[in-house]
Amino acid sequence: MAMKLYGAALSPFVRKTRVFMQHKGIDFEAVHVDPNNPPDDYAKINPLKRIPALEHDGRFLADSAVICQYLERIHPDSPLYPSDPYEYARCLWFEKFADYEVARDCTFAVFRNRIVMRLIGKECNEELVQKALAEKVPPLFEYLNGELEGREFLVGDQMSIADIALASQLVNFRHGGEKVCPDSYPNLAAHTARMHELTHFAKAIEKESGFVSKVLDAG
Repeated sequence: MAMKLYGAALSPFVRKTRVFMQHKGIDFEAVHVDPNNPPDDYAKINPLKRIPALEHDGRFLADSAVICQYLERIHPDSPLYPSDPYEYARCLWFEKFADYEVARDCTFAVFRNRIVMRLIGKECNEELVQKALAEKVPPLFEYLNGELEGREFLVGDQMSIADIALASQLVNFRHGGEKVCPDSYPNLAAHTARMHELTHFAKAIEKESGFVSKVLDAG
């Protein structure tokens, strides 16, 4: 029986998990869950009612980072975590940085206000968006740009969950009408472009962009 991945396509955390699974060739069924209006019984799957959640053999796991680490253990082929202890820790750090810091300002400030608010019939707080773009985002991008100096990936010499997590948040930044400026952050912009050109990301972006355009047109 295929695993079930619960969540919504536009969630960067669901996308991150989905790309992770696709990269490893893990068969799964996508089950749509609207995070703004989850089913009444969803708390049995995830007590926090957040997405994503994973069902495997009748057992459930929540949180994208937890799910991906679990999947790495049971599907070790095509590894997405480094074997070196220090690089493994650095990988977890960058994943955390993407999931918390980048998500806060690129997804929850920019994307959520400009797209999700329209989707649920509420007003965009453009003042909050501009504050994030002017004050919050630049230090994050400066740090990441420096860490990518002379490097193709954030950790080691191959793609890891760190790269997937960051690229997934920046898909939402893109959907929110923004991009990583190549003049200001050339290394980060190049990394983002490479990641978004990968087959699994490119297909997701194309499909999601059509939906985002409809939301914007309806607004």
